[in-house]
Formats: sequence, C-alpha cells, structure tokens
Amino acid sequence: MEKKFKFTRIGYAYIPTSNLERSIDWYTKHLEFKLMDKFEDRGSFLAVLHHPHKHAIGLLLIETKDKQSLQISRNGEAFPIMAFNCPDIDYTHKTLRANGVEVGDLHSLGNGEAKYFYFRDQEGNLLEAAWSLWDTKDEIKEGFYKED
Repeated sequence: MEKKFKFTRIGYAYIPTSNLERSIDWYTKHLEFKLMDKFEDRGSFLAVLHHPHKHAIGLLLIETKDKQSLQISRNGEAFPIMAFNCPDIDYTHKTLRANGVEVGDLHSLGNGEAKYFYFRDQEGNLLEAAWSLWDTKDEIKEGFYKED
C-alpha cells in the first residue's frame, strides 16, 4: 500500500515587487529564472518564474502598491527570506558582484562544509546564496532553455 501524504514539497515562494517588469528582468538576468506566465489575480499582476532544475520550487513575483522589502529579524540582525543553492558559490558571488548586485561577504561554516552570502534584489528583499556538502543533486529540465 502506498503512503498517502498531505504535502510533497514546497510549491511556491512569493516575493513582493512594486514594478513587476523590472523584477522579472532582474530575476531572469541575475538568478537565471525563466518567465513561465504572467497574469492578473485579485487586483494585481503576478509573474510565475521557474529554475531549470526538475525539483525547484516556483517563484511568484507579486506586484503590490505596498512597498515593503522582505527580511526576517534574527536576534536583532537582518536574515534572508529564502536561500538559493549554488553548485559553485565562489563563481556566483563573483558574478553577481561584477553585475552590480548588492552582495555581502562570503562566509564559511564549520571546516568549509558550507558557504553562504547574503544579497538583495532590486526591491531590497534579502536573499541568501548557499552551498554545502549536503546539498542534493538535481537534474536539469530537458528543453528548459531554447538552446537545449
């Protein structure tokens, strides 16, 4: 008998934006997301973005008049709302910084088993780039990018 689950994975993450088109451009250029769809729902526009990995969660950019950057407060310090896994975090850090993204210092945890840095999108939302020895390997969706 197959186990019945209430949930199987996190499906979407929601990010607010005051300018949907500018945010779509930023996330597709800097974080290599692909725009899947754009539509209006409950009085505002949304964009659905995906990464090329088969099991990646979707990112929904939600246009709002309420200007509020997202971050969590952890012991009085700013903490990111989500982390993106990087297969080569040194490359990611260098590339984002070279492209003018607001990037923090690269930190190492333990004996180098994990590395991370914080960065902000064009709306000021605090995000994390992360790598660790324990990250799962994922497959790339076939045909995700036109050159596939």
